[in-house]
Amino acid sequence: MTSLWLDRTDTFTSDPFTPGESFDTVVVGAGLTGLTTALLLARSGQDVLVLEARGLGAVATGNTTAKVTLLQGTVLSALRQQYPQKVVDAYVSGNREGQAWLLRYLEQRGVPFQLRDAYTYATTTQGTEAVRAELVAALSADLEVDYVRDAGLPFPVRGAVRLRGQAQINPMDVLTSLAEDVRSHGGRIVTGVRVRNVTGAGPSTIHVDRGSVQADSVVLATGSPILNRGLYFAKLKPNRSYAAALELTGDATPPEGMYLSVEQPVRSLRDYPADGRNLLLVGGNGHPVGKAHSEQAHLEDVLSWARQHFPVAAVTHTWSAQDYQATNLMPFFGKFPRGRGRIFFATGYNKWGMTNAVAASLGIAADILGGHLPWANTIHRRVTSPPGAASAVTLNAGVAATLAKDWGRLKKLPPADGAVPAEGTGTVALRDRKPVATSTVNGTTCSLSAVCTHLGGILHWNDNEKSWDCPLHGSRFSSDGQVLEGPATRDLPPAG
Repeated sequence: MTSLWLDRTDTFTSDPFTPGESFDTVVVGAGLTGLTTALLLARSGQDVLVLEARGLGAVATGNTTAKVTLLQGTVLSALRQQYPQKVVDAYVSGNREGQAWLLRYLEQRGVPFQLRDAYTYATTTQGTEAVRAELVAALSADLEVDYVRDAGLPFPVRGAVRLRGQAQINPMDVLTSLAEDVRSHGGRIVTGVRVRNVTGAGPSTIHVDRGSVQADSVVLATGSPILNRGLYFAKLKPNRSYAAALELTGDATPPEGMYLSVEQPVRSLRDYPADGRNLLLVGGNGHPVGKAHSEQAHLEDVLSWARQHFPVAAVTHTWSAQDYQATNLMPFFGKFPRGRGRIFFATGYNKWGMTNAVAASLGIAADILGGHLPWANTIHRRVTSPPGAASAVTLNAGVAATLAKDWGRLKKLPPADGAVPAEGTGTVALRDRKPVATSTVNGTTCSLSAVCTHLGGILHWNDNEKSWDCPLHGSRFSSDGQVLEGPATRDLPPAG
């Protein structure tokens, strides 16, 4: 399960970590949000440190489909149902500025990207209603979209919205360039260190697993915020989706565009030219984290659909990604609650991080450096609509129900019998009345606490990525208990 983008031969060398140092800003997370923010601040003359628990792009950025587009499925029509037009316009303005900044940067740095038309398409009569609603919302937001019946796909389409001249990238090429640029402006990037907490005010102390450093400002660019203040874990819906890179047979070529369906399960398509080949990237089948009967089945369904519609010669890569949707549908970014104006964050991109990440970075950098972005101010001042509030209530009622159900189910299980799970499988059982997660991966059997270290959810075995996933707020752990992503910051302890 290595993405096309993360399957690279080049390696990134971490800068050394020295406990006790002080910086103007510490950025937590080395994805697109973190490195763009770090570069903007380093260019201004700030002394910047980036801290990353794993490697560049290890989580969201390195597992995206990497479409840099202002046409984002049915996002605009969904936003328009909740917000006045000026708020939707502000969202589009932020994404437009993010897209323009990124493409201008790539041109200046000589990083390749491809221009493509973007399509939101429907294959059913009911789907065309959603497509037409998106058309109206996009036109109202001054996007130059049009309605087409032929989207250039090898299967029947009833209608599509098209936005010409959008872009697609290799996200790791982008991160590599950003990291080099951050360092050229005096910034430092340390990988392999996990931030556990941020305390104090003026300056803040950033606690990591190898000591601590201080900073006047802290930016949390971690997908889901790793601090519980503000309760953003309760305002986000974590979802996993799946992708594959396919080599087509003979002279067959991928469709000439970037595509997203309005029907469920969602189907995403784009091409990727590399090494004399033009691969087809197919994605979709999203679901809430930790709640699938079989994650592997979701991936297999994506592959089956691709083989049904395209002459597939070989599957070169398969992977999955985790995204967070805000209950009110609008990304969160800016000053973090109870951070005394010194802690900043960004989250809730809802699968459209290539533009939203840069927009959030521009907004955060402006806040730190004293700038002013009208579109950001409008988004900050938005009022959560009744549907958004109802969505948050429903989400958290579901979380409470899942927690109660899972703990209740555990009480009915027989005690653990000590049996070793088969290769690639994991089980949860009771041992001395405590839930224990046991798995066997690559011949190694590990028994860990089955309780998420964030807020006590009972973990679910992910049969696709061989990980332990929490159905409450999306924290994920490797088979040996290491934190992979989500709001959790502490590894799973061994079973007692």
